[in-house]
Amino acid sequence: MDLRYVPLSLKAIDELRSELCVLSFFEDERPLRAAAGLCDWRLCGRLSRMLEARVATGSLGECTLCPAGPRLPFERLLLVGVGMRERFDDGAFERACERVRDALVGLRVRNVAVSIPGRSAGLLGADDAGRRFLVAISAAIDELDEVAILDEPEALRALAPGADAERRRQRARGA
Repeated sequence: MDLRYVPLSLKAIDELRSELCVLSFFEDERPLRAAAGLCDWRLCGRLSRMLEARVATGSLGECTLCPAGPRLPFERLLLVGVGMRERFDDGAFERACERVRDALVGLRVRNVAVSIPGRSAGLLGADDAGRRFLVAISAAIDELDEVAILDEPEALRALAPGADAERRRQRARGA
């Protein structure tokens, strides 16, 4: 599996070619932020309208799959709810990551772009976010060719060492 770090910008997102983009967001976060906010902007507010219509709510563990449409370089979007912002903790992070893992396994995708749950509000430190995320989705990693992690440029510099170390550990276990 190749692991890429992609800065949050419309230009960088436009250059991706992934089957699926996983967008995590809080139940009480409006407007959407980070990768979800950029994708919503590119889709002219379609994600916001889905939230208004309660097609997706952002409740912890909720997953909503939808087509990305021609304005994004992904085939589909997976909206993953991480619950209320003030209640976000290690348990919420793990539950959201389990839902992402289960979706990746079930959808059988090979290339995925991901916004790590909790990172949009900075509630999970970038230094160990990548490592913990890869541990949580480890059951899906063998099936993936590429994972692109979307985050702020300064966070990517902090996130990379932990994520790279975890990827090396997983490769060593599989060898």
